Amino acid sequence: QVQLVESGGGLVQAGGSLRLSCAASGTILSITRMGWYRQAPGKQRELVATITSGGNTDYADSVKGRFTISRDNAKSTVYLQMNTLRPEDTAVYYCNAGVTNYHLLRDVYWGQGTQVTVSS
Repeated sequence: QVQLVESGGGLVQAGGSLRLSCAASGTILSITRMGWYRQAPGKQRELVATITSGGNTDYADSVKGRFTISRDNAKSTVYLQMNTLRPEDTAVYYCNAGVTNYHLLRDVYWGQGTQVTVSS
């Protein structure tokens, strides 16, 4: 059993910052790619940023230069530092992770989501 637990969401004014965290726990042997996605009301879930176990990152064009993804492999935790937030960043943010468990089975897991609201 693997769980991803997000934290750090909230309400912030435009131009402000928030830092999201997502900690993985359970029968984890290794984690490959970790990522953040978001879903705004009435829209499809979209990729925000991803990071590999080696630290290679990728970002959606809409967040490049404003958001930074990082991870602590020892803590099985991924972070998303969000700066210069805009009202259009308002969404539920989900983390996910590619996990290989003790039985050498690999699957992708999702967190429960954390709300980020940016007021204008």
